[in-house]
Amino acid sequence: MSTHLTRVQAPEGLAPGTGYSHVVWGSGRFVAVSGQCAFDEERRVVGVGDPGAQARRVFENIRRCLESAGATFEDVVKLTYFVTDIAHLGPVRTARDEVFDPERLPASSAVQVSALILPELLVEIEAYAIVPEDRV
Repeated sequence: MSTHLTRVQAPEGLAPGTGYSHVVWGSGRFVAVSGQCAFDEERRVVGVGDPGAQARRVFENIRRCLESAGATFEDVVKLTYFVTDIAHLGPVRTARDEVFDPERLPASSAVQVSALILPELLVEIEAYAIVPEDRV
């Protein structure tokens, strides 16, 4: 379990976040992962028409990016979700819960957008992480 991060689900005067922490902070090396879409290694779209399948691929792509920086999902402090339909958030959250400890969720924002880079894409997610000093 990561101890370099502090997560506050409900600061005084705020209702607890549902599926996110209101505030996360820590010490270490900052890592920014660009918005990831459901592309495979050949830049083919995975899960056309299926937001859950796309979200699972997006989290796999984020995992690979984090690993390249010496980070894990445990180090993620912030996620931003971009979805073409807010109804996709349910399947996206299900995919998120497959890779994050539900008791240690990052801060999050969700935005419905009119389109992503290709019309087949339904979900894009960016991530910020802090890698602890002992792994820097």
